[in-house]
Amino acid sequence: GDVSPPPSTVVGHTKTLAKITFNPSVVEQTRIARNGILGDFIIRYDVNRELSVGDVQILNGYFVHYFAPTDLPPLPKNVVFVLDSSASMVGTKLKQTKEALFTILQDLRPEDHFNIIGFSNRIKVWQQDRLVPVTPNNIRDAKKYIHNMSPTGGTNINGALQTGAKLLNDYIAQNDIDARSVSLIIFLTDGRPTVGETQSSKILSNTKDAIRDKFCLFTIGIGNDVDHKLLERMALENCGMTRHFQEDEDAASHLKGFYDEIGTPLLSDIRVDYPEDNVEQVTQNFFPNYFNGSEIIIAGKLINHTSDSLHVEVTASNSKKYILLKTDVAIDLPSRNDIRGVPGLEDGKGDKNYIERAWSYLTIKELLNSWLKSDDNQEKDYLMEKAKSMALTYNFVTPFTVLKMREAGLHAEPPQEEFISPSTDGIGEKLQSLQGHKAPPGIRRQQDNQRIKISKTSADGDPHFVIDFPSSNFSVCFNIDGEPGDILRLVSDHKESGVTVNGQLIGAPAPPTGHKKHRTYFSTITILSNKPERSYLEITPKRIILDDGERLLLSCDRSAIVQSSSLRMSISANSNITVTIRDTISFVILIHHYKKPALYQRDHLGFYISNSKGLSSDSHGLLGQFLNREVKLLQESLNTSRQQVGQNQTEALKPNPTNTLKVKGRLIPVVWKQRRIYNGQQEVDCWFAKNNADKLIDGSYKDYLASHPFDTGTSFGTINSL
Repeated sequence: GDVSPPPSTVVGHTKTLAKITFNPSVVEQTRIARNGILGDFIIRYDVNRELSVGDVQILNGYFVHYFAPTDLPPLPKNVVFVLDSSASMVGTKLKQTKEALFTILQDLRPEDHFNIIGFSNRIKVWQQDRLVPVTPNNIRDAKKYIHNMSPTGGTNINGALQTGAKLLNDYIAQNDIDARSVSLIIFLTDGRPTVGETQSSKILSNTKDAIRDKFCLFTIGIGNDVDHKLLERMALENCGMTRHFQEDEDAASHLKGFYDEIGTPLLSDIRVDYPEDNVEQVTQNFFPNYFNGSEIIIAGKLINHTSDSLHVEVTASNSKKYILLKTDVAIDLPSRNDIRGVPGLEDGKGDKNYIERAWSYLTIKELLNSWLKSDDNQEKDYLMEKAKSMALTYNFVTPFTVLKMREAGLHAEPPQEEFISPSTDGIGEKLQSLQGHKAPPGIRRQQDNQRIKISKTSADGDPHFVIDFPSSNFSVCFNIDGEPGDILRLVSDHKESGVTVNGQLIGAPAPPTGHKKHRTYFSTITILSNKPERSYLEITPKRIILDDGERLLLSCDRSAIVQSSSLRMSISANSNITVTIRDTISFVILIHHYKKPALYQRDHLGFYISNSKGLSSDSHGLLGQFLNREVKLLQESLNTSRQQVGQNQTEALKPNPTNTLKVKGRLIPVVWKQRRIYNGQQEVDCWFAKNNADKLIDGSYKDYLASHPFDTGTSFGTINSL
């Protein structure tokens, strides 16, 4: 319960950097333990995180990229537990394994599927040829099965893994499972192979052939008799991780802790790209899975010293959605990332470029993993020499080097060369690097070249509405003087296309010279769709919530693309959001931020209809009712033909102020006006209808008030909810 740091611990930190030093004197060490300190120095920390491209730090020609988003819905899991029940598991080991599995089964989610295999010299599958869904009855029966497992016989590791891999492969092939669920095998043993195939190299090749890169294998070894190298290499070769626990440890809590690391997958198929002509020697940048609580770290060297920024793109899948996050990171950030001159952070011992050290650490770790996986002696020698050279250069203790102490002065010498059988156990266990590899080069930049298409039909500002009638060659505009808190129904087509758009107003004082009692702006735009499946978007100037059964939170200050089967959303940081539904309906929401807002200004949104082909002829709402409606101009200026009205008007050609529009048999007096909009034209000429669009719109303003942001009512007086 004591959260205070141990004696002599110094924590120096700035807003973006922390450095922890532990340097106890002999007296302080004796106070902690009579015979000196032997244990782990554990640092627990976290940073402010969101679904963004992550944190990229650059210093002196090196970069390190941390990616650890939170607030994502978990991906569904398909998991097979393969448990050793041989005679050597008798007693505490099997008891603790059962205890851990009882807790793990309870933590499975309703969308998960699972099965259990017990193995000794015989292999017993709990549910033949299938994975079962997580239900109270299935969890109860699984616990009974585990409870009744008894230790007997030898250890058929190869047969158990072949059975588990076939079970999972068949399930994936035969069932219509979500392509973006995560499949994995969790394998636990306390011994070495004694039955069936016992040669490690054959077991490794058989396992790799059976899994075929379709899912990941996570291995757990208990006790001193386990073939730790075999379990480690099996995990490395099949995008997994391994853990080893001693028999006298609290195996139950360790097993549960290991499962907690991999039990909540949030993203799959994560790929991080940088421009090929800007970087080199980049560490692993493709990862099959990202688990909650872990962190993806990538590092590399910059080669384009003339560039002032580094372009970064992260692509990933989250359940039914495809996500692309992108940003440009300024390269010249010495004041942010350089620790020189920062009190408590500079110790003068040559580690000023901590980013270069992070790159070297990750590179050495990858070399160790490659060494472990290689069967080629020449390649192993090359990898060992390279890892050893880097370790000596950057003063890292590795399996190829040893740290020697000078007794008299208690000073550490730099690491010296020494050969010890390598193992990556304990080296950055929480890093995802064990699960990734380098993706092929090539960054997708085509999205940056696309210009957004915005029509004049819009609701923006205070709020000013513009309706474009291309066939008639003119535009109509009107104002809506609503009250703060009002929710306006902009587009209502719930019954046909399934789409509804509502906008909520926020208030602000009116300018002293204005005629209004107050101003109103759109603070929230809600887009709802129920075809082919229910989903909604809730957009504010700061953040976006996308919910299609799984909630996704994104920030408006980070560029991103999210795509599902029927919806695509593209965020241009602090600028706009483009929403496309089934490729036939497109809306653009502009973000208006004020650096130094006046009293009457508020950060707000503008709503523009870019493509309305997918909306039906029955669509309604303040904007929607005009998308398929004919509007006629009955009287025109004596000096201007119909074809010219609304196009490049000049002061000399102002139309007659008594012009009239005819809409559904209703006559509406209109005046000529220039209106400021934000679709690239800045101003548009339009015929303005006064008095809250009286007679221009069906009914009155109050008929377009929604009761709440998710109200999908499509006719006056009707309220539905999505």
